[in-house]
Amino acid sequence: MTTPAELLESTRLRVESILHEAFPEYVPFSNGSFAVQHGSTQVIIVVRPFTETECVVECIAHVVSGATISEELMRFLLRKNAEIHLGGFGLLFDDTIIFSHSITASNMDRNELVTTIMSVAIIADHYDDEIVAMAGGQRAADVLGQ
Repeated sequence: MTTPAELLESTRLRVESILHEAFPEYVPFSNGSFAVQHGSTQVIIVVRPFTETECVVECIAHVVSGATISEELMRFLLRKNAEIHLGGFGLLFDDTIIFSHSITASNMDRNELVTTIMSVAIIADHYDDEIVAMAGGQRAADVLGQ
């Protein structure tokens, strides 16, 4: 099963239209993804294939890179995943800590996308300082030189 290219492209265009209105300072990338800056974090918005009739919009925030990944930190992140009502923390291949949440695109409206982006941004912006204090590393704003 693959998501048709037309569905992916129409969803990207819908996402970009919403971003243009709600986040005029958004940054489009040549690979079809977008970035929105909020506080000390950056949210990347990516349209991903899902099924033959559905795709998802994934919102991924860089939380901290370069942290010391310890058992204490992992327990903290897993407990937060159990407490937070949407999305979850994760680790990329290079141990960058992210927070992400995905929504299905077929019935996505402006409110749902904007709320998802802002929720991911607010959660990442809130926890990045706490994680840096606990395990070191750099927030997105530190990495981006802001």
